[in-house]
Amino acid sequence: MNDLFGLTPTDLGISGLLALVVLLVLTGRLVPRSTLQDMRDERDKWQAAHDKSEAARQAERDQVTELLELSRVAGHVLSALPRPKEVEGGVDVVETSDR
Repeated sequence: MNDLFGLTPTDLGISGLLALVVLLVLTGRLVPRSTLQDMRDERDKWQAAHDKSEAARQAERDQVTELLELSRVAGHVLSALPRPKEVEGGVDVVETSDR
């Protein structure tokens, strides 16, 4: 802090220091503690919301992976079933025995 903008604090004087503080406040480089705390609180809220969202996405990915595995198993089961015989004329006749 000895050399700020090429000037030392003793070169500026009280009015120069006041002008510097006002300039820093107006440019947003110097903010009140309450404003800083509000910004930190909001940042923490957004971070918590992001973490919750990412946890939900991970749960969805796990569920989709499990459903995909179940669909693969179902596909293997269906492909292993015997195929029905083709019937001429497109009508399948079921034989019944009369007793």
